[in-house]
Amino acid sequence: MQTLTQLIQGAQQGEPGAADAMYEAAYPDLHRLARARLRAGHRPTLLDTGSLVNESYLRFASSSHLAIEGRSHFMCWAARAMRSIIVDYTRRRLAGRRGAGATRVPLDVEPPDAAAGEEEILAVHEALERLAEADPRLAQVVEMRYFGGLTEPEVAGVLGVTERTVRRDWQKARLLLHEALA
Repeated sequence: MQTLTQLIQGAQQGEPGAADAMYEAAYPDLHRLARARLRAGHRPTLLDTGSLVNESYLRFASSSHLAIEGRSHFMCWAARAMRSIIVDYTRRRLAGRRGAGATRVPLDVEPPDAAAGEEEILAVHEALERLAEADPRLAQVVEMRYFGGLTEPEVAGVLGVTERTVRRDWQKARLLLHEALA
């Protein structure tokens, strides 16, 4: 049986059936990643776990130029893709809510805090973009923890650093983001 790393490499080299086998092998990890993000604290979007996983896979399948080295790198990419999907979805929903040609909907259709959660996602995304310019690893830690739902040990494994380093990076990044969002 091939490892996920071998399947990823096969998919990138265009081996027949490798992309499907890779997706099947990665599905439990991708599903866990999506489920962790969508249940963390409150559900910020109307996306469900399956939609987020499937959209991530479609982005992978359509990106033939990706150079993913193995499982850890793939999980990092998946966290980034899920972040992008959530942010894109949120932007579309907020644009529609602001009158982008959408049909009027009564205010009582959505819970009142749903918009606040979506605004928070965009604010965090923009602050994270600024953080990435200053310190890319801090931004990766936030991306994997906040958008990817990974634990400290999982982030440490993906980045190849100690859990203590991840804990310090997470603490520093949260302080910087809190300051940026204040």
